[in-house]
Formats: sequence, C-alpha cells, structure tokens
Amino acid sequence: MRARYGIPLKVTAGLTATAAAGLVYAAGFEARSFRLRRVTVPVLPRGMRDVRVLQVSDIHMVCGQRKKRAWLQSLAGLRPDFVVNTGDNLSDTDAVPEVLDALGPLMEFPGVYVFGSNDYYGPRLRNPARYLMEKAQGRHGLNGNAPVVGAIHNPWEGMREAFDAAGWQNLTNTRGRLKLPDLELAFTGLDDPHIKRDRYERVAGGPDLSADFSVGVVHAPYLRTLDAFTADGYELILAGHTHGGQLCIPFYGALVTNCDLDTDRVKGLSTHTVEGRTSFLHVSAGCGTNRYTPVRFACPPEATLLTLTARV
Repeated sequence: MRARYGIPLKVTAGLTATAAAGLVYAAGFEARSFRLRRVTVPVLPRGMRDVRVLQVSDIHMVCGQRKKRAWLQSLAGLRPDFVVNTGDNLSDTDAVPEVLDALGPLMEFPGVYVFGSNDYYGPRLRNPARYLMEKAQGRHGLNGNAPVVGAIHNPWEGMREAFDAAGWQNLTNTRGRLKLPDLELAFTGLDDPHIKRDRYERVAGGPDLSADFSVGVVHAPYLRTLDAFTADGYELILAGHTHGGQLCIPFYGALVTNCDLDTDRVKGLSTHTVEGRTSFLHVSAGCGTNRYTPVRFACPPEATLLTLTARV
C-alpha cells in the first residue's frame, strides 16, 4: 500500500515518527534543560570594579513545575551583585506563590523588575503558526492587532507587593536606584510595549548623571523603545520576551521574535544604533514557555549572568 500523492507509506510513517520524536524531545527534555548563559559587557567607566548581574526572564510559571523552581532557587549560589527580572513570571493564575518560592533566595539580593503582558493577563491557546503570519503582516501583540477581548486577569498585585517588600525596585515607567557597597546604579524602566503600556515620555531625558552607571530595562524589545533608550544615551539595555525564538532551526536560528526586533538579535548580546549612538542590548531567551506550547527546540531555557566590566 502507498500513501496518497505517491508518497510511500513507510516514508510517511517515518516522517510521522520523526516529528513525534522531535515533539517528545522539545517538550520532555529541552524545555526543562535549564542553562546559564555568561556574558561580559565592557560598558562601565574606567576604574570601576566588575559588576555581576543576574537576569531572569519569562519564567512563565505553571503550578507543579518543581524542577524549574529548584533551578531558579539554585541561582542564588552565583552571589550576583544584583538581579534584574524582565517580566512574564506567570503562565498560571494560581502560580504566584510558586513564583515567589522560586525567586525567594534571589530576593535576598538587591534587584529591579518590570512586568510583561503575561504577568497581567493569563495565556490563551493559539495556533503557533499565527506568529509567522503576524510577522509577515507586521503585526505583534497590540501593536497592530485588535485589543484582546475577555482576557484572563492574573493576580499580579500580590507578586508586585512581595517584590517591593523584598526591596526590589519597581521600574514600571519610572526610574530607580540601587546602592551597592562601593557604587550607585541608576535604572530607567518601561512597562510592556507588547501591550502598549510603555510611556517613555515619563522617563525621557537620558541617564542619571549623579549615578555611577545607568541601565535601561524593558520586557519586550520593540524598536521604538530601543531607539528611545539609545538616542537618550543609555549604554546598556536589558530585555526579554522573545523566548529566543523558542522553536528554532539548527544552524539557522529563530524564525520569529514576537516583536519587531530582527531575528539576528533574538537572544544574547548585540548592539543597537540610532542617531549615531550605540547601546549594548542583551535579550534573555528566558526559562519558560506559554503553558499551551510547552516546547523548545534548539533554544534551551536560560538565565544570564552578565559581568559588566570597564571600557577598554
């Protein structure tokens, strides 16, 4: 017997088996194969000591994810100078206690945070192919798509209160500062551009010159926010949101970024240039997935330890 269109049945069966094996790998192994990315960024003024920054992003916690919680807790052993959480902590309306349990040891360190759309709203089941369609049409999130109707609202306020109580700085369309033993850092943050909550006009004006160094922080790296930070003179921007493409093609890379950032900069350290100025941009691939698409391929979940060093 042969399959329709002249394709041998054994070939069809082989392709089906290969696809099934890939799905098992992507969901059963890689999505839980947590990694630590290490990056060095030469941005600090000359004479400053190195600063170790732990960035966590896109946790997308679902109740019962014990391995993810334990791995996040273990990151405290890195003893960073401070922590940056770039949002999308939730993928389950009941998971706030588990997020706080996972991040509890990290909240012993100084930190700053911004939220992403999945902190505010619960996930929805959607066809992954829509990401490719939206990319082709130039539509991403609420930046071109119709407003979401009937959204599930997450209990994010309790998470915010816990972060604030631990001393983490809330950077929602505002500025913040962290005092370390021998230096002072300033931060300028935005709410999530993916759902048009960013208000750069509230924080415009460039880095705080009274601090030793300033950092821009945002969840989704939309070009309008990168342009604004870079034009204002920020030398380092930290973001998440993209999941590194989540489903990538080996030796090729990501197909989508879920925003208007190009796929060449979907994760890791790169640069952004506008109006003759250049910033370093670090985009975390994050350590989670939407609960309805719990797979990763050629894009392991991660956190990043950035070592900021003095400029050469």
